[in-house]
Formats: sequence, structure tokens, C-alpha cells
Amino acid sequence: MKDRFETFTVLITKISRNIKKIKNHEMAEYNLRSSHISCLYYLYSSEGLTATDLSERCEEDKATISRSLEYLEKNGYITCESKFAKRYKSPLVLTEKGMEIGRKITDKIDLAFDEISTGLTEEERAALYRSLSIISDGLEAIVKGFDEKE
Repeated sequence: MKDRFETFTVLITKISRNIKKIKNHEMAEYNLRSSHISCLYYLYSSEGLTATDLSERCEEDKATISRSLEYLEKNGYITCESKFAKRYKSPLVLTEKGMEIGRKITDKIDLAFDEISTGLTEEERAALYRSLSIISDGLEAIVKGFDEKE
């Protein structure tokens, strides 16, 4: 296939852009942005994560996560009850308000994935995720090669 690069990059970019638009649209009434939603989702799924954990799971840089957590804490979605000296390593906990939104986010994600998956069999879905994982690992290996050369 001659246009593999164009097809791949355009589709991945479109998927990423549409996911971000859906996140922003669905949570606009709560004044939440895409990065806030990811943090709330992961905290709802695995309470007690640190900012470092969230940065890794959300695939976001520390600055973005830090700004998101500051917003979420200021607006009553999360709290940090730990007394660790380094705040970035302190476990974060959803408040009651955060739990409610986390549940809504999870429900909306489940509905969206049910809707977009209707044309795929379970085997096709498994193959898609396996393929994406192989591609992701391959790209990550290339990037690691850049870091080793520096």
C-alpha cells in the first residue's frame, strides 16, 4: 500500500481529535475539559492514584496533569489527604462530587464504545487492539532509539 503513512496518520489524528471533541462536548455542562475527564476516569476506575500514575495512564506531561489536578481540587472533585512532602507522589481521592462525575463519565464511555463497536466482531476488536499495540510498541522503540543517540 503506497499511501500507508498518509492513511495511518490521518486516521489516527482524526480519531484522537474526535475523542477530544466528544470528551469536551459531553462534559461542557460541568466545565470539564478533556484532560480533566481522563483524570476523573482513571481515579474512578482505580482510586488512590498519584499525579505520577495519572501522568503515565493519561499519556500526558506532568504540567498538564498538574494543571488538571489543581482545577479538579479547586472545584471539589478530588482531594489529597496525604501528608507526603512531595505532592506529586501523594494519593488522590475522589470526593462525593468526583465519584458522581466519575460514574457519569464511565457510563458515557461505555455507551460510546458500544455504539462505535457495533460493526466489529469480538475477534475483529481483539485484532484491532493487538495491531494498535504492536504499532504503538514499534513507534515507542523508534523514539527510545532517538533518546539513546542523544
